[in-house]
Amino acid sequence: MLFFAFLAIATVIARIGGVLGVQALASWVACMRWGMAAALLFFGIDHLMTPARYLPMMPSFIPAPKEVVLFTGLCEVAGALGLLVPATRRLAGIMLAIYFVCVFPANIKNAVEGLSVDGLPTAQWYYWLHLLFQPVAIWWALRASEVIGPIARADQAAR
Repeated sequence: MLFFAFLAIATVIARIGGVLGVQALASWVACMRWGMAAALLFFGIDHLMTPARYLPMMPSFIPAPKEVVLFTGLCEVAGALGLLVPATRRLAGIMLAIYFVCVFPANIKNAVEGLSVDGLPTAQWYYWLHLLFQPVAIWWALRASEVIGPIARADQAAR
């Protein structure tokens, strides 16, 4: 949930920039892209700097958990940068959607078992709520990268 709060706040800040005339932030999709990139950079760097914080999240069937945590941090940083480069944007969005599916088992483990890790919430409801937002992360990555377009309203689709 911290990721999603960061994502939302960064997107709103980007949108304010767009309202103030920053051309690169003129659309909501661009703001979503910058918001996701900021969140992924922040948490990706955190994975790389403090991998021990993420080790308790790893399901027991994952081999070499520390290396996987470091790899996921690199994936987040690469995804963030990929979103910001027009030539790699679509690929980054698709790869991030796959990434968010791949980390789902860790999110399930956290919800079922709960966590007690410095710097992370301890309330089990937090991790159950996080599961509900995983599809949002997948959609956000695909929408921010323009792999998918806006959802058509029913009255527009009927025309």
